[in-house]
Amino acid sequence: MTHHIFEMLRAALVHYGYWAVAAVLLLENAGVPVPGETVLLLASFLAYSQHELSLPLVILVGSIAASVGDSLGFALGLYGGRSLLERHRRIFHVSDSVLARGEQLLERYGALPVFFARFVFGMRIVAGPMAGVLRMPWRKFAAFNCLGAVVWVSAISGAGYLFGRHWERLIRDVKTFDVVVAVAAIVMVLLLWRKHRRRLT
Repeated sequence: MTHHIFEMLRAALVHYGYWAVAAVLLLENAGVPVPGETVLLLASFLAYSQHELSLPLVILVGSIAASVGDSLGFALGLYGGRSLLERHRRIFHVSDSVLARGEQLLERYGALPVFFARFVFGMRIVAGPMAGVLRMPWRKFAAFNCLGAVVWVSAISGAGYLFGRHWERLIRDVKTFDVVVAVAAIVMVLLLWRKHRRRLT
């Protein structure tokens, strides 16, 4: 299953190129939980292995899209308020603990968590809207937002490019991971079924 998702994302990147990178990163940083890191890794893999994309352009496009996406999230939080954030949490299944932790960090450390939130998936999708809800000064938010976007995109893309030579090995590992996940799922179902039968008897 994971292998098929990889291939689907790869096909989208080959077909749409930088537009796919921009769209996914913009959506993720605006607050929609889509696989931004995976797309960046695949884009940089392609830049190394097949030269269909350019690494500097992937970093440039990704940084701009991530910055704009987080700014949109900030605006949504600023004008939509906490009620919008609560609806966002329910729609995209963001846990109460992630939301509470994000609020605590922003209230305690100001704009600094906006920078570090990019490196944590759950935090990445709520940092912008949360900063808007808490009415963080725009200039502080924009500075840490842009800096975080450049560092995060560069780090992920650079890692993908460096490991691009191991693409085939990665695919094999993903297939192995699929088998392990399938076995684990079967074992879990059997354990639950056994537990259910015990309750009935």
